[in-house]
Amino acid sequence: MNRAEWIKARELETEERYDTLWAPLYGEKWGLYDNATHLKFIEKFLSLLPPNGKIIDAACGAGRYMPLLLEKGHAVLGIDQSRGMLAKAQAKFPAAQTEKIGLQEMVYREMFDGAICMDAMENISPEDWPLVLGNFQRALKAQGFLYFTEEIPGEKENKEIETAFKQGQEQGLPIIHGECIDCTVYHYYPSMEQVREWIRQAGLTVIEEGEGDGYHHFLTRK
Repeated sequence: MNRAEWIKARELETEERYDTLWAPLYGEKWGLYDNATHLKFIEKFLSLLPPNGKIIDAACGAGRYMPLLLEKGHAVLGIDQSRGMLAKAQAKFPAAQTEKIGLQEMVYREMFDGAICMDAMENISPEDWPLVLGNFQRALKAQGFLYFTEEIPGEKENKEIETAFKQGQEQGLPIIHGECIDCTVYHYYPSMEQVREWIRQAGLTVIEEGEGDGYHHFLTRK
């Protein structure tokens, strides 16, 4: 199997697990945690947007953050690659539009005042990071804002990364260091220096960043 086929298989595996394993109980058993830093950054993000703006909630899942966006009067489009998660979001928040589309497949152009991508970029392969950030940049209006997070690996995840890389090489898999295939779903953990370079290459500017809740937070502007 070449790397492109291997990565595609990981994407389909992730989609299937969200559809069948997590979507039925998401927001009840799964997807619950204290996220004070997320809320602080969302408040800052929302403070930068014009009244009654248009926001894309990318990889929205079951719509965990939609109430914060909708209560400010913004129009929200939620996209996700999991039909199961989108069905949960639509049932909870009928005022939001939803569309089944992956981050790599976005083709919007200058449609949104703001975009968020919460707790999902760790599922993106290194090859697709520039593509996804470029998709966000094109989707934003001039001076639009993107807020996204990237998971910070802990001690357990770092051990899994090293084990996965060693075992992947032994098995002849086209694995890259930083990828975790023994996690619940595919994860890739780039360095923050690499993320900042990809942001710059995409034509975005970091205006604030920080760490909390197990994630690195990037607030950027087009």
